Amino acid sequence: MLKELTKKLCGLSGVAVAAGIGLALVAVPQAEAKVRVAYGDIASVENLHLLAAFELAKQRGVEIEMTYLKSEDIAAQAVVSGQADIGVGGPYALMQKVKVPVRIFLQLSTLRFYPAVNAEFYKTWKDLNGQEVAVHSRGSGTEAIMKLMEEKQGIKFSKISYIPGSEVRAGALLQGNVKATIVDSAGRRLLQEKAPGKFIILPLDGINATDEALFARQDFLDKNPKDVDVIVESVITTWREVTKNPAIVAEWRAKYKLLPDLPADQVAEITPYFTELAKGKAFPLNGGGAAAAKDDFAFYTLSGQLQGDPASLKVEDFWALEPLNRALGKVGTN
Repeated sequence: MLKELTKKLCGLSGVAVAAGIGLALVAVPQAEAKVRVAYGDIASVENLHLLAAFELAKQRGVEIEMTYLKSEDIAAQAVVSGQADIGVGGPYALMQKVKVPVRIFLQLSTLRFYPAVNAEFYKTWKDLNGQEVAVHSRGSGTEAIMKLMEEKQGIKFSKISYIPGSEVRAGALLQGNVKATIVDSAGRRLLQEKAPGKFIILPLDGINATDEALFARQDFLDKNPKDVDVIVESVITTWREVTKNPAIVAEWRAKYKLLPDLPADQVAEITPYFTELAKGKAFPLNGGGAAAAKDDFAFYTLSGQLQGDPASLKVEDFWALEPLNRALGKVGTN
């Protein structure tokens, strides 16, 4: 039985913030036209560009309500159960298991993460054999990376713990609460600035897969093509602008009053964070599509998130390509 989650407003109009409990999600009475988006992470610098894209969609008449949940798997379950319309994450494992057709319809980002360890205790991947590591959430790209590295390095972690939010994991490293985890570029810079030389970034090669995507039940996509198209077009347009001018994200934050309570040090990280991601081509300018799906099949089968031979997996069983194809027909390919 679903339990009501604790929620609070975070300063962005129409955004509800919830603390996930089990597989629960707040059931809030709302207009039929409102699109309920479930995000399995905390509100932070790393999703400012997505919030800006949603503001652009709102200007085009799409009502969006964003709910932040404890983890990606809770967000995915919310979509499966109909408690949310659109989820943010990479739910490949869930899509293969559930009978309700859930489909990815837009790739938001590719994996750009950095395994970080306390140099006092570990120096190499081999040193992590029999040790505990922390990742974002169950079923997340960070978990998939660490499981893949277990296989590649011939090691076995004693435990994988779940700590949502890269900034939170970086803070846990700095405080000594964890000794090994995986962070994004902002988290890596934070570690280097706050404690230079204290942490080692372990090598991570050959990773090219979806980190986050937008996904929904197929029946929602079929019934709401206009709203979905506006959202897809808005994200692609936003991603292209960020790639050309990463500093624009800070301007959007001020313009739309996004995350107004960010600490000053995090505000200062906005432009460096998006500049690094833009240089690393982390933003899919054409939404991913079939090519991204095939890359994901190769990665997630190897890491154990998907079962079966990658060549035997069908794109249509995991992706709904129609919204992306319609959007690219309007905004063009880049």
